[in-house]
Amino acid sequence: MKTNHTVFTMLACTLLLALQGCSLSSHTLAQQPALGQPSGSAEMEQMIDQAGPVELETINSADWSVSLAGLLNLDSAAATQAGLEDRDEPIQIYAHLLKHPRYGNFIIDTGVSQKLLDDPGKHGLNWIIQQAMHLEKLHIRKSTDEMLQELNGKLSGVFFTHLHLDHIAGMPDIAADVPLYIGATESSASHFKNLFVRGATDQLLKGKQPLQEWHFQPDPQGNFEGIIDLFGDGSAFVISVPGHSPGSVAFLIRTTRGPVLMTGDACITRWGWEHTVEPGDFTADHERNLKNLKSMKELVARHPAIEVRLGHQH
Repeated sequence: MKTNHTVFTMLACTLLLALQGCSLSSHTLAQQPALGQPSGSAEMEQMIDQAGPVELETINSADWSVSLAGLLNLDSAAATQAGLEDRDEPIQIYAHLLKHPRYGNFIIDTGVSQKLLDDPGKHGLNWIIQQAMHLEKLHIRKSTDEMLQELNGKLSGVFFTHLHLDHIAGMPDIAADVPLYIGATESSASHFKNLFVRGATDQLLKGKQPLQEWHFQPDPQGNFEGIIDLFGDGSAFVISVPGHSPGSVAFLIRTTRGPVLMTGDACITRWGWEHTVEPGDFTADHERNLKNLKSMKELVARHPAIEVRLGHQH
C-alpha cells in the first residue's frame, strides 16, 4: 500500500511538472545587458521617415509548407467570416542581412543550414520533431553557410525575433564566437510545449555564445510595450511584441532605401496582416499577440512609407 502511494505521488509530481512546463532552453544567459539603449516611440517616429545608413537584404533561405492553423488564428471572426479552413500553406524561411557602416554585419534570424537537413538527428531534431515539422516539405534555396560565404566581412552578431526552431535552424553554420541576442524571457519562460522542443533548442545552441537579452522599459508614449535603440544612433530599433512567444521582438530599420518593419512571427502571413489576425496554434498568448499586431499596423498607418516584411510570407 505504501509502495502504491509512493508511485502515485511520483506520477502526480511528474504530471504537475508537465502541466507547468519548462523553459525553452537551458542555454546560458549572459550577465551583461544586450546591445542597445532604451528609447520610445516618439523618438523613433521622429526619425522613421528619414533615410538611414543601414543596408538590408532579406534572403529566402528555404521554401516550406505547413498547416494554416498554425500560421493563422482560424477561430478569429475575420477568418470564420472568410470561411478559411485548415490546409497546407506555402511559406518561406527568411534571414535578413543587416550591414551597418560602423558596427558591422548582423543577421536577423538564421535561415536554414544544409547540415540540419542532411542529419537532423545529430542537431537535436528527434523523430517526433521531424514528423511534426514535415521536414520533407522544406526545400533550401540558399543555406545559411552560403549566405555567410557571400558576406563581405565578419559576422558581428545574430538578432533573433524569437527562438522557435525554424528561426534557429541555421545555427549549425554560425561560428561559436558570434554574439546572440534575444528578447527578455524568450528562453526562460515556462510552457508545457517546451517539453517537446527544449532538447532540440539546446542542441542547436550548444557550444555557442551565451544569449544576451534585451530588457525593455515601458514606452513613454504607450504605443508599444518597449523600444530599444539598437546601435544608439537611431538607425535601427528593436520593438517588444510578445505574444507569439514570451520574448518576441520586431525590428524597425532605417535603411538606405527607406524604413523597413520586420514583424517576426507576430504576423506570419499576408492575409493575417491585411485582416489583422494573429498567428494560430504556434502562438502562446493570442490576446497579447493581437494587441501588438494592431500597434504595428497603427505605426505603419502613421508612416505609410514603411515597407513591411512579415515572418514567413512576402
